Amino acid sequence: MSDKPLRILMADDHPIVLAGLKALVQADPALQIVGEARDGRTVLKLAASLRPDVIVLDVWMPEMNGTEVARTLLAEMPECRILVLTVHEDRATLRQLLDLGVAGYLVKRSAADELLRAIRAVAAGGTYLDPLIAGKVLGGAHSTSRSTKGFTVELTDRETDVLRLIANGHSNKEISARLGLSVKTIETYKARAMGKLEFKTRVDVVRHAVSMGWLSDR
Repeated sequence: MSDKPLRILMADDHPIVLAGLKALVQADPALQIVGEARDGRTVLKLAASLRPDVIVLDVWMPEMNGTEVARTLLAEMPECRILVLTVHEDRATLRQLLDLGVAGYLVKRSAADELLRAIRAVAAGGTYLDPLIAGKVLGGAHSTSRSTKGFTVELTDRETDVLRLIANGHSNKEISARLGLSVKTIETYKARAMGKLEFKTRVDVVRHAVSMGWLSDR
């Protein structure tokens, strides 16, 4: 892994909130704030010129809201990693953002405890979903298996391990190191598990993780 700090673009239209978020990030020497914005159009301009590793993006901003900004960014720079911050726990907005390809979703009241973890997770290629909202926003009852097309699907222990770690924001490389398996093998387990469960998007994976109680297992 590179010794260079992760380059972060911060975006929030409230100066006091932005200052607080910046203070959290600046306390970690492995992170570097390379730009800040208070409206959506400025985010687009700075992202294009700075090419940050992670964009911390408020949902509600003037000129262009966070959803519009995320849609544009991911169309123009599909490799960019976006962590959305919001004060709202809105089911429709969360699912829309996850389907767009946003890598993380954090409620602002969790920022003091979770912001740095969330930034590192999305920068590493993983997905981060605030555990405070996962159950309420995505819903789902606990179960040990999934029924599809009239029969029950059971995952192997390894498939379950891989899917659980993915849901908790770990990258394939991190899972590889944790389980002592090659990245290629991790990708195979992931594909096999998603195929068995007929999952197509990250919303499917996160919803399943909520139903299984996995998002607190970090």
